[in-house]
Amino acid sequence: MSDNKYDCIIIGAGPAGLGAGLYAARDRQKTLLLEKFYPGGQINTTDRIENYPGFENISGPDLVIKLTAQVKHFGGEIKTSAEVKKLNRRDDGLIEVSTSKETFIGKVVILTPGSSYRPLGVPGEEEFRQAGTGVSYCGTCDAPFYKDKIVVAVGGGNTAVEDTLHLAKFAKKVYMVHRRQEFRATPVLVDELMELVNKPDSNLELKLDSVVTSIEGEGKVQKAVLKNVKTEAAEEISCDGVFIFVGMIPNTDFLDGFVGLTGSGFIQCDTAYLRTKTPGVFVAGDCRVGAAMQLVTAVADGINAAIWMKHYLRDPNWWNEPLSDSLSPAEW
Repeated sequence: MSDNKYDCIIIGAGPAGLGAGLYAARDRQKTLLLEKFYPGGQINTTDRIENYPGFENISGPDLVIKLTAQVKHFGGEIKTSAEVKKLNRRDDGLIEVSTSKETFIGKVVILTPGSSYRPLGVPGEEEFRQAGTGVSYCGTCDAPFYKDKIVVAVGGGNTAVEDTLHLAKFAKKVYMVHRRQEFRATPVLVDELMELVNKPDSNLELKLDSVVTSIEGEGKVQKAVLKNVKTEAAEEISCDGVFIFVGMIPNTDFLDGFVGLTGSGFIQCDTAYLRTKTPGVFVAGDCRVGAAMQLVTAVADGINAAIWMKHYLRDPNWWNEPLSDSLSPAEW
C-alpha cells in the first residue's frame, strides 16, 4: 500500500476521532487522522472532567494527551493543520480525501468533525468561556461545579430546559432567560419546568421576554446584564456563571452533497451502525443525528464506527443490509 493509501481515514481528532483511531489502529488497520487544528477539539477548553469513567478528576488537555498517545502507540498517524476540503467516492469504491495540500485514499472514512456551541455573541462571552472563568455550554458537564452558587441559564429549547432543570439540582439559584413567553421545548419538559418554577420554595426563576446583552466581571463572571425585548428595560443579575443553551453548529459545511445532512447540518445516518448514505463512510460524535453531545458517548461512537467498519471491509455488500436484531459482536 502506497504512502497515501489507508485502510481507515478519520476526519477530525476530537474525542470521537481519537476513539475511532485507537480501535482502528489497534486492530492493525493502517489509520490516518486528519485534524484541522490540533487533537482534542472543544474538550481542550475544559478545566475539570469528573464524568469520564476511570478518572475522578482530569483536565481536558490531559485526557487528550493520554488518548493521543494511545492512538500513536498502536501506529495511528495524526496530521494536524490538515483541513479537509473535499471528499470523493471513486468508481472502485475507494474514497479520496483532499486537503489544501494533499490527497489521501481510504477504504473507509469515519467522519468525526464535531460541532461547535452556538454563541450568544455578546460582550464578555468569549473572555469568560475559558476553563473555570464562568461561561459554560453544557449543564450536564459543569453543573456540579456550581453547587450552592447563583447561575444564569439562557435558551428555550429541549436542551435548555433539560440542562436548566439539572442546574437547579446543584445551584442555590437559577435564573432562566428566554427571549419569548413560549418555550420551544416539548410540552412535557415545559410542564416539568413550570412545576419547579411554581413551587413555593423554588430556586428557579424565569426571566421571559429577555435577552442577555453582556457578561461582566473581573477575572471571572460576576454578573449578567439583561434587556427586556418589549420594554427595553435593563436589569443586572449578580451571578457566578452563565450557561448558554442556544444550540449547536455541526462542522459539516465541507460535506454538503457528499453525505446526507439535516436542515441544521447534522449528518444523517442509521444510529445503530453509524452508516451514512455513502458506502464506506461512517459518522461518529456530536456531528451526527441523535448524538448525546457528551464526551464519553463521542468516544464510544468512534469506537463503534471502528468496530462496524470491519463488516464493510470484509464484505462491501453489508452496507445495504437492513438493521438486524440478531447481529452482535459474538456473531462476527
